Amino acid sequence: MSTAIRIHRHALSGHSHRVELFAGLAGIAHELIDVDLAAGEHKKEPFLSLNRFGQVPVIEDGDTVLSDSNAILIYLARKYAPSWIPRDAKGEAEVQKFLSLAAGDIAYGPAAARLVTVFGAGLDADKAKAVATQVFDKLEAHLEGREYLVGNNPTIVDVAIYSYTAHAPEGNVSLQSYPNIRRLLDNIEKLNGFVPMQATQVGLAA
Repeated sequence: MSTAIRIHRHALSGHSHRVELFAGLAGIAHELIDVDLAAGEHKKEPFLSLNRFGQVPVIEDGDTVLSDSNAILIYLARKYAPSWIPRDAKGEAEVQKFLSLAAGDIAYGPAAARLVTVFGAGLDADKAKAVATQVFDKLEAHLEGREYLVGNNPTIVDVAIYSYTAHAPEGNVSLQSYPNIRRLLDNIEKLNGFVPMQATQVGLAA
């Protein structure tokens, strides 16, 4: 890779952190560009020229511009770090399953609960916490006897679920009852190139 990719992000965005974390773990040279969400920078030009939906993260890799954190993870893995995504059909299907989980129950559960406490979002906090409990129960059972979500090595799905899961206590969602999930988080944090997400002293993390 001749030049660093550019990651347009917000420091408190778990979706942004997924991309930053993977770039760190995969050793992909990158430049972070902060987008001021509070000032509405993401809802006007020039940012809208990068992503018409007005959301972070966005990456620029030469002439390639991509949005959506999970799509970016797939792109970066395919281009720069193929060991992070299975090549066999079953393994790739398993990865897609957990990417869907990250975009679904993780987003509507722990991520939404955290949006309430960190950003004051007008969402149903109790519903979000209930969804978080349901998805964490499923992940805890899946991780019994496993070190990672798919196969024996870390993949992009471990990165995809990390940020909002690790920071779930900020949304008043406890991880104390989930030793397997906490082991997975610890496994990721011990990897070379790990990059933590900025913490917020709210909820159970206060």
